[in-house]
Amino acid sequence: MFMGIKASLSKVYAAINAKKITHWRTDAIAIQKKLFQKLILSAENTAFGKDHHFGEIKNYDDFKKRVPIRDYEGLRNYIDRIVAGEADVLWPGKPIYLAKTSGTTSGVKYIPLTKASLPEQITAARDSLLNYIHETGNCDFVDGKMIFVQGSPVLEKKNGIDFGRLSGIVAHHIPAYLQKNRLPSFQTNCIEDWEAKVDAIVDETIDHDLRLISGIPPWIQMYFDRLSTKADGKKIKDIFKNFSLFVYGGVNYEPYRAKLEESIGKRIDSIETYPASEGFIAFQDRQQEKGMLLLPDSGIFYEFIPADEYFNENFTRLSLEDVELGVNYALILNTNAGLWGYSIGDTVKFVSLNPYRIIVSGRTKHFISAFGEHVIGEEVEYALLSVAKKESLEIIEFTVAPQVNPKNGELPFHEWFVEFDKAPKDLNAFRLEVDKVLQKKNSYYFDLIEGKVLQPLKMQALQKGSFINYMRSNGKLGGQNKLPRLSNDRRIADELEKYYL
Repeated sequence: MFMGIKASLSKVYAAINAKKITHWRTDAIAIQKKLFQKLILSAENTAFGKDHHFGEIKNYDDFKKRVPIRDYEGLRNYIDRIVAGEADVLWPGKPIYLAKTSGTTSGVKYIPLTKASLPEQITAARDSLLNYIHETGNCDFVDGKMIFVQGSPVLEKKNGIDFGRLSGIVAHHIPAYLQKNRLPSFQTNCIEDWEAKVDAIVDETIDHDLRLISGIPPWIQMYFDRLSTKADGKKIKDIFKNFSLFVYGGVNYEPYRAKLEESIGKRIDSIETYPASEGFIAFQDRQQEKGMLLLPDSGIFYEFIPADEYFNENFTRLSLEDVELGVNYALILNTNAGLWGYSIGDTVKFVSLNPYRIIVSGRTKHFISAFGEHVIGEEVEYALLSVAKKESLEIIEFTVAPQVNPKNGELPFHEWFVEFDKAPKDLNAFRLEVDKVLQKKNSYYFDLIEGKVLQPLKMQALQKGSFINYMRSNGKLGGQNKLPRLSNDRRIADELEKYYL
């Protein structure tokens, strides 16, 4: 097959870029230490730097004594000053953008993007593709069309600073050499209503040679379903014959993989990425290796708190050189956008220390510990998907909540709400098998079942389309919105009752 000029050049550029990524793999600790000093020096004369005596910080131990761990609410008074137009608050000058996100506890959040931090987002996304090209030799997608299913690029202003969704902001900075290959059009991306937008994307892309598709898995599935319907039931591989690469982030792909690949009609390569408004944290650097390479030189100095200590008054606070394999850590960021001791709300686990590769294991606030069991997202996903795979079942979506006060004097239990594409013949046997796997994964949960504090989980099978309808009813359809896999209360559970089979 003839290789186009862009593809040929991308191979050369990928080979050059590989040297940088090799440096990240081999010298991450030294890179992090150098970056730490640079961040502290840069912010010494900001309001935050003066309040926390950055001029006296010589090392990481000094930093820990002066800068506490905070979430968005803890930094809100500083961020509100930035939003009001004040300069030199968290980082020198004013941010060039504010990324607007929706928080579960803080309402709308505004995350600063600075002249130093925004290029890191764009460069890391590019590096993930170049790394893939260098590893696999597959560069054909560069000569075809690429689609990025993302938020609206329409921006608003607050006191002279543009703000909008991160993906919409980044859309204004796509390199010129990719613009002609990129779909959907700017006009289509500006459509706010998600379902109308997906329909417009389908109409605009169905006759193109799409080779790379990027987006959050559940919303890409919605796009695939509507494409297939418009194409009289064809598989995606028959609509886009050269489609070869799926780039995703934001959620774990595994719960969606079987359904997506069934829609595509074949297994294709994928790149997992870990971008956030706060910074681009990691990307998958090896097709055959588990986990994502933590990016040590992307403007972020990382800290880690063992997740089981996170809510303690006195917790352990570690830099990268002290982390261990297999431990669940709350991820803390210090960035060149001025986020200091910032708890992003995610938990990660290292699957390799040479190089440093992570998986996202859950959320600090998305867990179930109504009885001290502290069940996390990684555990429920493993329990459900391992049993589903064994029984050749397909899961569309699910969420779990505790039932603390069941009726009729029953023992409390975890209640699972599952939308199956292909449902089990015996739901009761299926849920008991899932419960056994969860007990093996979580010893606290096992002890509570054995001690008759909890009874085995119960499972509700939901109608097809239930979670799409639930997200639609709450104004959360599409974009960067994701369904919490775990809740420590019954809010979502009670709203799902109308969808029971």
